[in-house]
Amino acid sequence: MPIIKPISDLRNKSNEISKLAHTSNEPIFITKNGEGDLVVMSMSHYSKMQLKIELLSKLSVAQNQRIDGDNGRTLKQAMKDIREKINAGK
Repeated sequence: MPIIKPISDLRNKSNEISKLAHTSNEPIFITKNGEGDLVVMSMSHYSKMQLKIELLSKLSVAQNQRIDGDNGRTLKQAMKDIREKINAGK
């Protein structure tokens, strides 16, 4: 269930909002005059969301490449390339 708080709580109870953001690990929706205005979340939750967005973006690119006929590389070729990069750094 979404967590909804008035903007006055953000102003007057910022420590409580911070604690809630960290313990719930969910975004907190802040309203102003009864309407949605802001979303507050912990840095940890934000970082996880950013990683998910980045992954979904990469998957979308890969899916479009596959649709366009790019078959990519075999696992054997990918592993060979990784080993070459590792060994080049030694």
